[in-house]
Amino acid sequence: MLQTTIEPPRQKRRWRALATAILVVCGLLVASLAIGVYDITADDFGAELVWITRVPRTLALVLAGAAIATSGLVMQMLTQNRFVDATTSGTTEWAALGLLLSALLLPDLGLVGKMVVASCFAFAGAMLFMLILSRVVIRSTLVVPLIGIMLGAVVSAATTFLAAQFSLLQMLGTWFMGSFTQVVRGRYEVLWVVAVVTILVFVLADRITVAGLGKDVATSIGVNYQTILVSGTALVAVAAGVTVVVVGFLPLLGLVVPNIVSMVRGDNVRANLPWVALGGIALVTLCDIIGRLIIRPFEVPVSMVLGLVGAVVFIALLFRQQRA
Repeated sequence: MLQTTIEPPRQKRRWRALATAILVVCGLLVASLAIGVYDITADDFGAELVWITRVPRTLALVLAGAAIATSGLVMQMLTQNRFVDATTSGTTEWAALGLLLSALLLPDLGLVGKMVVASCFAFAGAMLFMLILSRVVIRSTLVVPLIGIMLGAVVSAATTFLAAQFSLLQMLGTWFMGSFTQVVRGRYEVLWVVAVVTILVFVLADRITVAGLGKDVATSIGVNYQTILVSGTALVAVAAGVTVVVVGFLPLLGLVVPNIVSMVRGDNVRANLPWVALGGIALVTLCDIIGRLIIRPFEVPVSMVLGLVGAVVFIALLFRQQRA
């Protein structure tokens, strides 16, 4: 028997909007591949250069953008606060401390080993942040990011002190300044780990949503709150640790994108996840393209452009909350 299904117009509009967003992101990625100082059409080395630098850089933008944006959404659900991400909770500062200690104590450690150490420190820092939140009476939503920013400032000060003692301030500055300039073939491949993190966030989306409703609600419907809390924090820590090791800090990316998506589409976490991932890719790619063009042939680090955009959106969110 032939069955016909009439798709509701609203659902059709959603699919068209998602397809349009995918095309826009693909356009930005093509632009990222085309932009560069070296003319790839000038000689035979141009094609090889594309595979050595431009394709790895563009893939790194995709992997890091999607992972940091989705991990920001996870952090906001677990803390029940829209102003929290890896940078406003001090998680990335802990990852930088782990990276510095690995350089001091284990100088022969490879890139994967540094990634593991940075992720472990990021996880410890994120769990400490969660522990502090559980012991503090929250009277304002702004208290939560303030606690994270202060905790991150203390860790950052300790990291800077250690770096100064061992003449590693220049190296530390490179880590703190997020940039895709040094991403080439053979150096970006570890970023595929954050692709696994993004997939796991999609798998755990419903449980993370329930955990975001609070411990009592989650427990009452049979969800192990502590397990989801630790699992979600671990995913955020791995995403932060790996990206810090490979490209450095991407400030406020995990805060800006989930909030913009939520303002436009509402608070359905599972339905918003594809949009959050696409938004993260689009924003970090756009900021990277801007950084490569404004003082060409030199580059402005993507963290500077991203920090400026993130600060404007953060202030806009504060005004929006005051009006609400």
